[in-house]
Amino acid sequence: MKSRKNLLEQLKPLPHFTKSTVKQFGEQLGLKSATIDVYISRFLKYKEITSLKKGLYVSTDFFNKNKDDVSYSFYLANIIRTPSYVSLWAALQYYNLATEAIHSVTSVTPKVTKNYEIKAGSFSYQSINEELFSDFSLVKGKFDFFIASPSKALFDLLYFKTHQFRSVGEKKTRALIEELRIDFDEMDKAEQEKFYSLIKKYLHE
Repeated sequence: MKSRKNLLEQLKPLPHFTKSTVKQFGEQLGLKSATIDVYISRFLKYKEITSLKKGLYVSTDFFNKNKDDVSYSFYLANIIRTPSYVSLWAALQYYNLATEAIHSVTSVTPKVTKNYEIKAGSFSYQSINEELFSDFSLVKGKFDFFIASPSKALFDLLYFKTHQFRSVGEKKTRALIEELRIDFDEMDKAEQEKFYSLIKKYLHE
């Protein structure tokens, strides 16, 4: 039991870990592979660790201490499905451009669309063409995460809302923004110009 407790203690400070990480720590404690597998099952059974997806975990202790930190949610969003960046409503709220309460972190990925409903929260991933997987940056802090620029977050939102701007010209986008109650006027002027440039470039390619 002591080795089981020691293994769990080594996992507690990690913001996430894989099965191979558990194996590595277990082997350092002199545990056999089969024993480590049993411990992982017990950690999950007794809710000492939480599954983020197959083979990816976080200790319940670490999660509970950081679950209210939005940067941790965004960090997890990046980790659960890579490559991806936080965008759409989640990013717009992060920039204080949306007033609606956001209950899910939506990200953009060049991979297929997928949703994860897990204890750590709701994470959805929208698939986009490789050439549009751009205009995002790394925010560094307690938890680093990739997030769309304000202009790209809004572009992505309208891109998926209008099914890739079908029958929606440049003039109709402002009305749609107002309808969605997005504080466009609060967006930096350079970002506003960049937003319209993104749409013009996309529609005229």
